[in-house]
Amino acid sequence: MTNSKDLFNELVGRITLDEKKAEIQSVIYLLLENKLGLTRTEILSDKLIDNADQSALNLCIERINNHEPIQYILGEAFFYGRLFKVNPAVLIPRPETELLVREIISYEQKMKGDLMRILDIGTGSGCIAISLALEIKNATVLATDVSPTALNCAKENSILLGASVRFIDHDILKEALTESFDLIVSNPPYISFEEKPSMKPNVLKFEPHLALFASEADPLLFYKKIIEKSKKSLSAHGSLWFEINEHFGQEAMGLLKAHGFVDIQIIKDLDGKERIVSGHLPREIVQKT
Repeated sequence: MTNSKDLFNELVGRITLDEKKAEIQSVIYLLLENKLGLTRTEILSDKLIDNADQSALNLCIERINNHEPIQYILGEAFFYGRLFKVNPAVLIPRPETELLVREIISYEQKMKGDLMRILDIGTGSGCIAISLALEIKNATVLATDVSPTALNCAKENSILLGASVRFIDHDILKEALTESFDLIVSNPPYISFEEKPSMKPNVLKFEPHLALFASEADPLLFYKKIIEKSKKSLSAHGSLWFEINEHFGQEAMGLLKAHGFVDIQIIKDLDGKERIVSGHLPREIVQKT
């Protein structure tokens, strides 16, 4: 028999990463919940356990110390109160993206429940599209990605979580949007190549560069293409929403203005960083496109 609290403290002490203790503890809480089914309360209450596979735990500790994200090790990540399957082909869902989902849901509520067609460009794990489909009951949701492996992950999540989302293999840089939508959302690749040296190893070594990095020649490339193609696909007064690089908020806003979008707003995350930009397409522009 093993004391759960002793095991927790032992595993925390074996982590060699240069991270805050609270962050390391959070990782071990996730590990023990996934591998042994232990809640935080059970861990801290000195529960006796007899199902600890020490060799499996040792392997996980090695992978953690190699900077591999715990979400990839466990194959799952929480997002907006739900558990999503993840793998190295998709980005790990982040709190900033939860803010994006929350803001869209709040916007939809202000629209008083009008029927809404939503497009999520670059869906990855499907966390945005699936969350919106489950939270906005009258929404019809379509999600696209250029990666077949990512789409398979998103489809698996939609089945596991019971969400009605249509997934399509689509390259927004090369292909047109052929359907009409009331709201288009994207968390596109937005990290510039100049930021690589300052990135943490767990992100740089393990998360998919296809979903992380914008064009080396033009870090605003995805914003430009999505804005350009959204003008021809949004319904009257349709809205466009982006998660953005904190350094490019004003540039993203400028692009929307240049293409005739109105009611443009930038929303900051909990750290005070510019993280979301949105705008609406006036009816007269829709009629011209």
